[in-house]
Amino acid sequence: MNVPVPEPQIAADKQTLNFVLDWRGQNVTCVVPRKCLEMYFWLPPNADDGRMLKVFRDGFSRIEAVARRKLLARPARSVTLTEADFSGG
Repeated sequence: MNVPVPEPQIAADKQTLNFVLDWRGQNVTCVVPRKCLEMYFWLPPNADDGRMLKVFRDGFSRIEAVARRKLLARPARSVTLTEADFSGG
């Protein structure tokens, strides 16, 4: 099944990207630090907003899986993904 990628928002300081995920009928805000996109999705450190959005869309399946796993462990109204979440640590 092909799940549509939600429309992400880049923070004014360019250090995070957030999107809304439907979780058990609730809207949950998920925050992805730029550092995670650089380390685990090959975002260049000097990438512009367009590149950051492309990397997010290309990696969304993995990002979504990590967010859902984190929500299963600890349900919340918002979740911030960390380097440890992506590294399995």
